[in-house]
Amino acid sequence: MNAASTLTARLLAERPRPRGIAGRRYAHWLAVGTVCLGAFLGQLTASVTALVYPALQRRFDAGFAAVEWVALAYLLVLVALLAPIGRLSDLVGRKTMYLGGFAVFGLASLGAGFAGGLGTLVACRAVQAVGGAMMQANSVALVARGVPGHAMRRALGVQAAAQGLGLALGPSLGGLLVAHASWRWVFWINVPVALVGIVAGWFLLPRTRAASAPALPRPRAAVGAEAIVGAEAIVGPAVGPAVGAAAGPAVGPEPDGGRFDLAGLLLLGGSTTALLLALSAASGLPLPAWAVAALLAAAVLCALALVRQERRATRPILAPGLVNTPGVRPGLAVALIGYLLLFCPLILGPVLLAEAGLPTARSGLVITVLPAAFAVAATVGGGLLPRGWSDVARCRCGAALTGAGLLGCALLPALGVPAVLLAGPLLVVGGGLGLLLPANNALVMRAIPAECSAVGGGMVNMARSLGTALGTALPVLGVHLAGPAVGGRSVLLALAVVAGLAVALARPVRRR
Repeated sequence: MNAASTLTARLLAERPRPRGIAGRRYAHWLAVGTVCLGAFLGQLTASVTALVYPALQRRFDAGFAAVEWVALAYLLVLVALLAPIGRLSDLVGRKTMYLGGFAVFGLASLGAGFAGGLGTLVACRAVQAVGGAMMQANSVALVARGVPGHAMRRALGVQAAAQGLGLALGPSLGGLLVAHASWRWVFWINVPVALVGIVAGWFLLPRTRAASAPALPRPRAAVGAEAIVGAEAIVGPAVGPAVGAAAGPAVGPEPDGGRFDLAGLLLLGGSTTALLLALSAASGLPLPAWAVAALLAAAVLCALALVRQERRATRPILAPGLVNTPGVRPGLAVALIGYLLLFCPLILGPVLLAEAGLPTARSGLVITVLPAAFAVAATVGGGLLPRGWSDVARCRCGAALTGAGLLGCALLPALGVPAVLLAGPLLVVGGGLGLLLPANNALVMRAIPAECSAVGGGMVNMARSLGTALGTALPVLGVHLAGPAVGGRSVLLALAVVAGLAVALARPVRRR
């Protein structure tokens, strides 16, 4: 073994926890707390950038369609890397990858704050997503590795609460930083959290790969849960027993061998990126007409090639046979719709409130109502509903409340009421989504055969990420086409109709 290989092995070698920590009864809760730092940071990043768009437009003299790529670049890279990083982590160790994720995320955040141009900022956000994927691909597996089985549900609930806290604090913290400091602090604020995560993880996380030994296998019960919980999303208490308790026709076990579906991943990323670039061009991004036509053609061709590739792949990232399992297709559609409905108001709200003359700091406080209500409802809201209600009934109730709240968001400004009262319908939207999404997660994971839980969980993950990306792009399109007032109201009314579609899609699974 040469010197370079020796150095690499030493750098990747995981250190065990100090005996004084590992031997304590509450050691597993210290590990959960460390994972919660990463969960908090991921959700904070997802929601804090919404308040920084106007400041970036002024600083870089750029349009809304260009600035939105600060968020879209992060999302696209995150989705592309979650699966391959998860597989790589099995080889080098999940603790090593998780700590590396904190380091990459912190350094990229530091660079983003110093960015002198919009292109540099977007590039730093893409690197930041690499760190985010390194953390998110391993978070649930680390909990599963370090927590006794009887405490698993509670530990995942604590992690969901940390995600909710990050999601809820994002808009208010972003508004305060932009108003009283600088947009750069929206990114610099991540650096101390990342440093604390590195130190805490070094001492508090259990070793997942012994020195000079093969990687420890992932607990089978955690495979499906990881794809659901660790993906920029509040899960709520629904995930747990649902994983692995699937029914329905089998679509074949997940093969343990076979090559990773890199071609499918590249085609998925190419199709999604081309589509979002075309939407950005329609929203004002300065691209020639021939480039837009080429992007749309590329999106269609990549999508067709993806379908063909997934039918032939040994380990597909999107299993066509699994989509035909009763309950899976509508569940994936509702997952996409849910995150579309969540992120559209987060992006659109600051624009509408600024148009109404509300200061940035107060706008952030108003917008915070939505993710805060979402987090609370996802965690404890199910207990407020009648015990006899099925998950289908909970989905329909949540989607109906979301639609009513979006309708209120669209109509209130036209009535001339104070802008701050928009917090009321935003509260209803967040509460409705907090009921809808955990119940839908449970329905989907019950419909997916247990032997396909990882592939199925990854498909839910991608559906939600696509919904988040569309939720970022569509408000920009509406504002560009019709202006903040008319365009914003039109988008909100369209979202209310989409929420009605979610009500129709939520239905009991009919077994074949």
